[in-house]
Amino acid sequence: KLCGYLNKLGIKGPIKTWKSRWFFYDENKCRLLYYRTAQDINPLGSIDLSSASFDCKMENGEGVFEIKTPSRVFTLKAISKQAMMYWLQQLQMRRWEFCNTQSRFPWNSVLVNCFCVLFCFYVDVVDNEDFLPLVKTPTEAVGLKAASLPAPQTSTALQNISLKHPWTEIQNTVYNICGSKQLWGNNGNVFSFDEFQEHPENVDEKQEAEMEAGYAGDYGRMESRLNWIRKARWMNSGFPGSEELSREKNSVDKMNVLQQQILTLSEEVKSQKELVKLLHKALEAAQQEKRVSSMYLTAAEDKDRLELVRHKVRQIADLTSRLEALEQEKKELEQILTLRDSHIQELKEHVQLLMEKNHAKQEVIMTLTEQMARELSDPLQEANAITVETLYKQQEEIEHLKDDIDAYKTQNQFLNSEIHQVTRLWTSVAENEKALLMKCACLQARNCQMESKYLAVLRKLQEALPGLPNSHAELVKNLIQEALQWDVKEEAQEALSFELNTALCPSSEYDEYGFMTVPDYEIEDWKLLAKIQALEIKSNKLRSQEIVEKPLRDRWNSIGELNPSAELKSLIRSGIPVEHRQRVWRGMVSRHCSPVPGHYQRLLEQSRSTEHPACRQIELDLPRTLTNNKHFSSPTSQLIPKLRRVLLAFSWHNPAIGYCQGLNRLAAVALLVLEDEESAFWCLVYIVENLMPADYYSETLITSQVDQRVFKDFLSEKLPRLMAHFEHYRIDVSLITFNWFLVAFVDSLVSDILLRVWDAFLYEGTKVIFRYALAIFKYNEEEILRIHDSVEIYQYLRFFTRMIVDGRKLMNIAFNDLNPFPMKLLRNRRSMHREELEAELCELEQIKAAYVKERAEQGP
Repeated sequence: KLCGYLNKLGIKGPIKTWKSRWFFYDENKCRLLYYRTAQDINPLGSIDLSSASFDCKMENGEGVFEIKTPSRVFTLKAISKQAMMYWLQQLQMRRWEFCNTQSRFPWNSVLVNCFCVLFCFYVDVVDNEDFLPLVKTPTEAVGLKAASLPAPQTSTALQNISLKHPWTEIQNTVYNICGSKQLWGNNGNVFSFDEFQEHPENVDEKQEAEMEAGYAGDYGRMESRLNWIRKARWMNSGFPGSEELSREKNSVDKMNVLQQQILTLSEEVKSQKELVKLLHKALEAAQQEKRVSSMYLTAAEDKDRLELVRHKVRQIADLTSRLEALEQEKKELEQILTLRDSHIQELKEHVQLLMEKNHAKQEVIMTLTEQMARELSDPLQEANAITVETLYKQQEEIEHLKDDIDAYKTQNQFLNSEIHQVTRLWTSVAENEKALLMKCACLQARNCQMESKYLAVLRKLQEALPGLPNSHAELVKNLIQEALQWDVKEEAQEALSFELNTALCPSSEYDEYGFMTVPDYEIEDWKLLAKIQALEIKSNKLRSQEIVEKPLRDRWNSIGELNPSAELKSLIRSGIPVEHRQRVWRGMVSRHCSPVPGHYQRLLEQSRSTEHPACRQIELDLPRTLTNNKHFSSPTSQLIPKLRRVLLAFSWHNPAIGYCQGLNRLAAVALLVLEDEESAFWCLVYIVENLMPADYYSETLITSQVDQRVFKDFLSEKLPRLMAHFEHYRIDVSLITFNWFLVAFVDSLVSDILLRVWDAFLYEGTKVIFRYALAIFKYNEEEILRIHDSVEIYQYLRFFTRMIVDGRKLMNIAFNDLNPFPMKLLRNRRSMHREELEAELCELEQIKAAYVKERAEQGP
């Protein structure tokens, strides 16, 4: 019988509690009955397993499984994982047994039981070997032994009582109190079989069959009595009684006899099972033969009988062919077996050979061991022959060596203490130096701010010169001349040594890429502004050196491969350090524009052999490229020939564009960072053909004009006050911004901010140009709004980008304050304005054609 204690999950509104229940499987109805205890007579409820499914989810906890019926889901919990698997396996087998019995054997109960036993044994032997091995029965949790144990305790006595079945609880309680003594005896043992040992012969087959048929009144009591009847039969089937076992349990002989009987009966049970399997197969064959014979005898005509005979002949032929195939397979298997036997024989021979080698090696080892033992014993004999004089000399030498060792130990201790002291001093000096560097950086930053403010005051006085007396005006001019003659590098070297200055923030006339730190303007007013700007930039660098730049450089040092990610995007927006910029740019270009080996060299050969139509324009633009950079400032600079070759190679690579003014600046920046001219060439190809839209550098520059209209739309949406100010004074911002978009801010922003813009531009595309263009106007919005004259506004817009010194602030405006900035919106605006511009150009062409036609008709 399948029975045992399980915990059942009870749900009452939001409250969920586990209640201990005794579960018992009803074979006749395929139901799982559950009681409060094993001694209860009436069940609290039942679970129909015939149409149920079982589920076991590990996340529910150990030992928890579910029985899902069409009407409800029951959640049960076993005491262990093994018990849970046993219950699930047994319930699956019992459900399958019941469903298969109902569908295949709708006959009397005796025949049903017979075939169920045979088939279940067959299923256990075949199916479980393929899927789930049989789980051992946990006797402490399932079966009769579990019923004899006390029910699992709960935290409170009332928790385990079923409030849904009060009448059943009362009946079970009364029965347990009053009826248990009459039924089971005064000892209260549920499994005492004394009543059946007195009259075991009164139990007959008819009584058992009636009980198996089921009594509709009280199922629990009938099932209990049936268990007792079977147990009584088992106890009277030749085994010693309980009293004999208790009297002779100390006898070793009796124990051995019982063990021998168990082994004998186990073998007999195995043989009986095999016999049952054979009988089952024979029965199936006989039934099949009987059905065929019946069909043959009951056939009405000879034609039908002939057809049956033919069918039989076909079966015989089929069986013959199968037999031949099996014989062929047998021959193949025999051949394989022969090959394997020969292989095994070879392996045995190989093993034998290895064993012989091993034996030979062991003999060699033994021989060498004996030889070594003899050699070790020889020095002892020689030592005995050493004279006393030789021993005395060796002792003296040993004493000298000991003295040397002591001296070296003393020296080592001293050197260790010296190294320790020097290390402490060096650490202290390094800390003091770092503190002094930080203090000096702060002082330098404050000094730069003071100088910047002083120069700003001088600029204000310069604007007010016409209203000052002559003496005051002359004094202001002298002060301005003195301020313009200050050399930032000399000032820094006067205050600090060269090493200290380098550690803080190296100041020189040119930066890392050759751009002038203080632009050389011809106009006196602009020179003063350039000086103010250089001081502001230096002050910002000094302030951010330890707080921002160092942590950012550490993060870049920890990055290996440049796989696209949100972290890499954030780092690139913050700016790539100088030592990593070349590697990152090369990676971005090669990822999107795969360089073709040898292609650049072939283009150079073509440019040498054939002169390109754009060659003259390229020669004119070379001296005008990055005039504020020392690598392009003179015709003899080293990068001028490289730039010429890059532009000529591109003009042959892309004949549709050839050369357009502005490409020289893009290629020059790529040369400054990447240094290699072929890498600069592929960077230029990547910008023109991948990042920028089509027709951006065409003859009509149509896409560049479209971007100006799109930018005006964004300016109206993001900065409506500023756009209204421009419209009021009729300012066309495209006159200023057109060049920004065409050359990606080259010659518009200071070098440090320009390269940060290019870092993000190469990674994200043209959307970055729109972001920074809007950010530039946002950065200077208040200054522009204070100007109320169109001429002054245009003059301010000519140089206001050069006055931006705080790159971090500009970056935050571009990537934080202007969000959201979706790429889809940019593409839609470009498409809309392109259609409008193409329609306007078409209309303009029509007007031009009409005008030409009209002039032709009028004559000279």
